[in-house]
Amino acid sequence: MTDPRVPLAFIPAGDEVFFSDFDDCIETFQKEQLNAYGIVPNSTLKVLQQHPMTVIFADETEIALEYAIARHIWVDRNYEVNQQN
Repeated sequence: MTDPRVPLAFIPAGDEVFFSDFDDCIETFQKEQLNAYGIVPNSTLKVLQQHPMTVIFADETEIALEYAIARHIWVDRNYEVNQQN
């Protein structure tokens, strides 16, 4: 079975997805900062834009992310699939 997750950087503006996991390339302190902003397992992320930076809405907060970070944040389009991971 193929992995249904995709990097946040590949999600079109306007789509809502569910946070799944961070890639191992993201440092622990960065993960903790992103968790504090509301990027936690199964949270809903709304992609507001992808260029020049990825901008998302998470837990009542608008967050701008560089591509180098957004490509290492794994998300699912389907909440039920994410529950199985």
